[in-house]
Amino acid sequence: MSATPVYIVCSPRPMVGKTLLARLLSEFLLLKDGSVSAFDINLKEPSLLEYLPRVTETADIMDTFGKMALMDRLIVHDGVAKVVDLGFHAFDEFFKMTSQIGFLKEASRRHVAPIVLFVADIDRVSARAYPMLREQLPLKSLITIDNEYIVRGELPEDMALGRVLRITALPSFLKTYVDRLPFSFTDYLRNERDSSTELHQWIRKNYTAFRELEFSLLADRP
Repeated sequence: MSATPVYIVCSPRPMVGKTLLARLLSEFLLLKDGSVSAFDINLKEPSLLEYLPRVTETADIMDTFGKMALMDRLIVHDGVAKVVDLGFHAFDEFFKMTSQIGFLKEASRRHVAPIVLFVADIDRVSARAYPMLREQLPLKSLITIDNEYIVRGELPEDMALGRVLRITALPSFLKTYVDRLPFSFTDYLRNERDSSTELHQWIRKNYTAFRELEFSLLADRP
């Protein structure tokens, strides 16, 4: 991409597969580009830092110093994709901050492309959060994540208006397997000789979806 992408993986709700998605995306970018910078804004384990310690650093936006330190890292057009795993506890504060400082305008000026990956749910908190994001972001920069494990049916109508990235549910025994430390999705692809396994196919499908998302975002850029 001509602009440096900043992927913000978020939800106002806990336990929706947000960190799993951030792990997948970070490993995909690391495999494709050879580098990625990830930022972990979470209170509780499991955290992105535990799974990808070599490319992840913690961030805190509860004070002005922490906010500015994070923004300084995200606003750099260095060609290295960024992934922010935004904990539910910091959801409101993060987007309040980005609105107040004019993050989107500054990002555009510096050739940085923020992309928000909103993990959908059918609860009231998510129903209130999504319109707030719609007010801040152009529709092309807001991707709804339809996690089959969480939604278990049709997405709320308004959340399906823009781009939707669907993540199929893993069986419980495979979910437990990939949640173990230090499991790596890319290492599994490299080391599992049987490419017909359900997990192998699931990882490849999601990596392909990320690649298609990148192509679609590139097509939207002038």
